Amino acid sequence: MEILGIDVGGTGIKGALVNTETGELITERKRIPTPQPATPVAVTKTVKKLVDFFQWKGPIGCGFPAPIQHGVARMAANIDKAWVDLDVEEMFLRETGCQVSVINDADAAGLAEANLGAGHGRPGLTLLLTIGTGIGSAFIIDGQLVPNSELGHLRFKGGIAEHYASDSARKKHNLSWSEWGKRFNEYLNHVHGLFYPDLVILGGGGSKKFHKYEAYLDVPSKVVPAELLNQAGIVGAALSAQQLIKRSQVAK
Repeated sequence: MEILGIDVGGTGIKGALVNTETGELITERKRIPTPQPATPVAVTKTVKKLVDFFQWKGPIGCGFPAPIQHGVARMAANIDKAWVDLDVEEMFLRETGCQVSVINDADAAGLAEANLGAGHGRPGLTLLLTIGTGIGSAFIIDGQLVPNSELGHLRFKGGIAEHYASDSARKKHNLSWSEWGKRFNEYLNHVHGLFYPDLVILGGGGSKKFHKYEAYLDVPSKVVPAELLNQAGIVGAALSAQQLIKRSQVAK
């Protein structure tokens, strides 16, 4: 099945057509800068630009930087606060005219890695962390996604974890990879002490630089970069739409 996968991030909104059986991108990835401020109207119009770019009329899966409950955004940490309690699915559907499935962006990446990447076939608890503007998280238990974990918002070091250990924190404080790697290791060990995951998968933009900080990680769990790297969000968003379509077909 071909589905348009879209990943709404704090700095960029990216999309591509995805083969949901293989996880391969059928087209080149198209990126449009996230409008600032990332208001509902501005982001919705940017999503429409992506749909128009691909001349797409079919189903859309969209990863979004907020906990999503039945299509509704329940928090907004790295996007405009006006999104809180808005029905994101309904807004995107009205603008694009396409069937839309919206999922938390880290959950999308987790779904992709659980089905087609580093977490495929892994028993027990797999934790995916996306490293980017913030820190997103996804729980995968015996291959099944448990949505909206939001471990980037844990209280840590007197503040919020992602303000201390995200990639944007590295850039903001001009940290070397060794300095940042030690910070991120502190966060990883804190999370490990809470949940004891069997496997930790690192996704998001920071997954591409894993070799630069791997040596500074000493968490007891096995830690690996996402196999789908920064494309996991797009692929997982498409998979979420595929699952929604299958569920609706079963219901009929």
